[in-house]
Amino acid sequence: MMKRILLALNLVLCTALLSSCAITDVNYYKDVKPALDLEKFFLGTTDAWGMFQQRSGAVIKRFHVVIETKKIGDELMLDERFVYDDGSKQQRVWHLRKNADGRWSGKADDVKGEAIGEAAGNAFKWQYSLLLPVDGDTYVMQMDDWMYLIDENTMVNRAKMRKFGFEVGEVTLFFRRRT
Repeated sequence: MMKRILLALNLVLCTALLSSCAITDVNYYKDVKPALDLEKFFLGTTDAWGMFQQRSGAVIKRFHVVIETKKIGDELMLDERFVYDDGSKQQRVWHLRKNADGRWSGKADDVKGEAIGEAAGNAFKWQYSLLLPVDGDTYVMQMDDWMYLIDENTMVNRAKMRKFGFEVGEVTLFFRRRT
């Protein structure tokens, strides 16, 4: 019994130490060019290709997304239409607002509460709780989502998914604006 407790404590400490090494402040990228302007990048039509990997690294799903973005008043509306490698489809509509302090907030039907984001330099950090349907159940996943502008038409996105503080997988996307 004592061995199990010590093993569990070691696991928790190792996880805490490893996660403390991660960059958590988007301002680390404040001087990196080109600077990301979310509105400029997403207005119009954007394609994205991505995959979901389990914690082990195994690719579980691949997908293509077409994102149609409009500005409605002071809000950006991103209509994302996913097509997965198994033929299934999904739609997520984001409603984003830039706040007075320069940060972003957003809502979508499958997001619990409000997403909060901040841009600096070429990076955007986006955090939210995603309601993820799996085999008839819905799980609340904590998303730590980072976007990096590569050039004016290309962006890379990596999002870590966590449940109860433990990483369960990662989503990687490559965005390309249609010009």
